[in-house]
Amino acid sequence: MHIRNFSIIAHIDHGKSTLADRLLEFTHTIEARKMRDQVLDRMDLERERGITIKMQPARMQYHASDGQEYILNLIDTPGHIDFAYEVSRALSAVEGVILLVDATQGIQAQTLTTLGMAKSAGCIIVPVISKIDSPYARPDEVRQEVADLLSVSPDTVLAVSGRTGEGVSELLETIIEKVPAPRASMVPTGANATNEARATIFDFSYSTHRGIAVFVRVFDGALKKGMPLSFAAAGKKFVALETGVFMPDETASESLSAGEIGYVVTGIKEPGIVAVGDTIMAEKGALRPLEGFERPRPVVWASIYPESQDDLPDLRQALERLRLSDSSLSFEEESSGVLGRGFRCGFLGMLHLEIISERLRREFNLKLIVTIPTIAYVVTRKNNKRETVYTPSRFPDYSDILSIEEPWVKVILITPPDALSGLMQLFHDHEGTVGATEGYTDGRIELSAEMPLRELMRGFFDRVKNVSSGYASLSYEFLDERPADVVRLDMLVAEEEVPAFARIISRRRVEAEGERMVEKLSQILPRQLFVTKIQAQALGRIISSKTLSAMRKDVTGYLYGGDITRKMKLLEKQKKGKKRRAVHAKVEIPEEVFMKMVQESER
Repeated sequence: MHIRNFSIIAHIDHGKSTLADRLLEFTHTIEARKMRDQVLDRMDLERERGITIKMQPARMQYHASDGQEYILNLIDTPGHIDFAYEVSRALSAVEGVILLVDATQGIQAQTLTTLGMAKSAGCIIVPVISKIDSPYARPDEVRQEVADLLSVSPDTVLAVSGRTGEGVSELLETIIEKVPAPRASMVPTGANATNEARATIFDFSYSTHRGIAVFVRVFDGALKKGMPLSFAAAGKKFVALETGVFMPDETASESLSAGEIGYVVTGIKEPGIVAVGDTIMAEKGALRPLEGFERPRPVVWASIYPESQDDLPDLRQALERLRLSDSSLSFEEESSGVLGRGFRCGFLGMLHLEIISERLRREFNLKLIVTIPTIAYVVTRKNNKRETVYTPSRFPDYSDILSIEEPWVKVILITPPDALSGLMQLFHDHEGTVGATEGYTDGRIELSAEMPLRELMRGFFDRVKNVSSGYASLSYEFLDERPADVVRLDMLVAEEEVPAFARIISRRRVEAEGERMVEKLSQILPRQLFVTKIQAQALGRIISSKTLSAMRKDVTGYLYGGDITRKMKLLEKQKKGKKRRAVHAKVEIPEEVFMKMVQESER
């Protein structure tokens, strides 16, 4: 059996999904009548936004020009930086990658990041430029850029069009030629092969009737239906209920041999047993487990509460279900005096937070309150006790803090030269320090800078796009923890703190942010039947305040004529009633207000 395992990696919107469509169509993996755009993007959110969120494997059969039939296992990967962990797992299951670069945009920041990941994984690189049919394409210039990046001849950089299919045949032949076959099995063949099976888990899915189906790359032996297996790390034993491959839908097969990519249905329905990076082994096998994956590090933290506390069990079950398809999601239960019980969740970025929140609403029909996102800080109290704080509401009082440390990141930004001055000012506004710069042949400039992760998450992505008119791109990597000069900003509604609105911000911006948040909340908070005071509090004092007048009911509307004192008595009675309500008043804040405040915090 001739096998080639490869993945497509690229910056977002460089045509990965469209190229995958043409590969599936050219190899007749999908019938023409069933073909559609973004065929490997299974979620509605992916198709609506035009981006890939989850990696997706697909198996193709191709008759090459040498007369041999090949099995080509493709793994389509996301391009957004929030889902780089998906890319790293996909690379562990393949021997080669297609490095795709848009001929209209050239090399982008995420191109460099994914290329570095592929090199670290030891993958063979097949350089390709896409969208050559576009009237804005610069094939010769971009081909030279890619050749310079990889230190290869421009003639080795292929050119394709995912829309028209031009160059796809040549690409398939190049994959067969350059991508090596899976390494030979390390165990004897024949009768003993099934007793020495070994495969690594790079993803999994869940269904209510079959339980967990693990996506595996088989490295040794063979996996068969009915075979007793076990998870090396979890120690859990199970029997393979089904084995199969992705065509691209799950299609049952008799077995999965060494070098193949497929799935195994475990029947396990308990959460917390199956983990990405674990090794599936024959129950009595003698081989050691394969090397696993480093767990993804959450970048953004936010608390999610059900609008009704009666929905808490449903929210817990929904998060557990989502974690079965997204191993980078982490959560633990917490409680708030105002919002009740909920879950503190860790995400890989703002887009990841947005996607998970939307999936909870759509797929599980939940009404949620999502707090303003933050990052993790290391706080040293005056008694020298160090603790990691994930939520603003748990931040110690400013008078009890000795020092604060926060994570920093290294940012790589590629921009046209005319946006350089605006971006330099942007880095200054976000407490960044610009380092080395490097020029490209087409005039674009690569900037390297260091900045707090807190500032990167404060709408930096959107501001970069605005300043550069959408032409700049960026990627980032984590550095170390460094001293931070930040404070907690609390929002009070009717003199009661609302933990969901609390946030950690730079001390130098606390006055301006307090005024902005008060103004924003006063605009979107529905008026009450009593006077409502909205305040921002930081550093032990109120730094901004605004009062919303009470909703006025016309209590004299039914009167007609008569003495004016009758109206005055009714109005005075209404005034006293409002005062009584204000003493014991509690403002019910709608879900949409919380969401608008979260969106405001990203600016």
